Amino acid sequence: MTVKSVKTGNSTSLAVGNTSVAKPDAPTIGAATTVNYNSATIAYTVPTKGATGTTFTATSTPSSITGTGASPITVSGLSPSTSYTFTVKATNANGDSLQSSASNSITTSALPALSINYLVIAGGGSGGGNTTSFDAGTGGGGAGGLRSTVTATGGNGSLETALALSTSTNYTVTVGAGGASITSNSVVNGNSGSNSVFSTITSAGGGGGSKSENVALTGLDGGSGGGAGGTSSSSTGGAASPSGQGFAGGSGVGNANGYGGGGGGGAGAVGVSVTSNATPGNGGAGRAVSITGTSVTYAGGGGGGKYSGTISSGGTGGGGAGNQTTGGNGTAGTVNLGGGGGGIGQGGATSGAGGSGVVILRYIDGYTITIGAGLTGTTATDGSDKVTTITAGTGNVSWV
Repeated sequence: MTVKSVKTGNSTSLAVGNTSVAKPDAPTIGAATTVNYNSATIAYTVPTKGATGTTFTATSTPSSITGTGASPITVSGLSPSTSYTFTVKATNANGDSLQSSASNSITTSALPALSINYLVIAGGGSGGGNTTSFDAGTGGGGAGGLRSTVTATGGNGSLETALALSTSTNYTVTVGAGGASITSNSVVNGNSGSNSVFSTITSAGGGGGSKSENVALTGLDGGSGGGAGGTSSSSTGGAASPSGQGFAGGSGVGNANGYGGGGGGGAGAVGVSVTSNATPGNGGAGRAVSITGTSVTYAGGGGGGKYSGTISSGGTGGGGAGNQTTGGNGTAGTVNLGGGGGGIGQGGATSGAGGSGVVILRYIDGYTITIGAGLTGTTATDGSDKVTTITAGTGNVSWV
């Protein structure tokens, strides 16, 4: 009701009229239906008064967990194996309706057994070392090994199976470091990356790229073989990873105009071999994996260093580029992508360090993870799952 002041001559009177807007009536409750262990849907009928411009909210008993929307409303965050009833109210600019009558009782299903999907990527290898007395480049570092239960795994390996684990039990996690770079005038092979571990799953560190010297050299083994360094004639590419976690590195070549290093192997492709002084030894491509809910490419090989000509590129997925300029540094592999480091250009400088690895775990949101001391990680929600990304350290994780 509205009350208006009406002035007539020298006197004022009150006039009463009907308002056109009021609180909505209560909705009519419909059926509640169990969806799974933590959600249900609740149907309702919109009231005649409040059909337009109105929000509808369902509330659980017990726990007062709510959901909002059109019929049927989904209410999430319920507890497994628990009985609930629901009411629905309508809300507009003037306020709330009364609650509807209670729905039928439903019982959520039991929580499924703990099953963990994983992506385990090791640290990438660094590019090889050189000296100012050699007009030569060095091999690119190999990417870290890639093992996954989602989208794709590394090398020629088959997609792996999620791990069935127990609650209140500690499981080891180690995030592998990238291989350290090689400093100027150090004629040595690049450093391999470190292994990454989750429970029974181990991904092998990427192999370091070969040094550049006037003898035939071979890239190191690893999650992906490091690219071979340039030599006076030719060289052999780095070996492929164990258990199909990545591809082999490319081979280098030498001629009268100088020497070039092969690209490091990636999770998705071999490192490119050098066929002439002007052809770059690009790093092998990585693999795209969607375990976080977004596609990300990991574990690209490092590009080989060159005496001259076109600069090589790192493989997609964090591989560092090689260099071809005098004193040119190789580019480091990307942190937490497991990319291989780039090779040194002619005349020394510093090779690219390998990128560190990462461990990513995906599981249903009915479980809660504890990330133990020594580990650095975060947990996010993606749909009905949680995703834990661990970026550094060694320690234990457990679930309840």
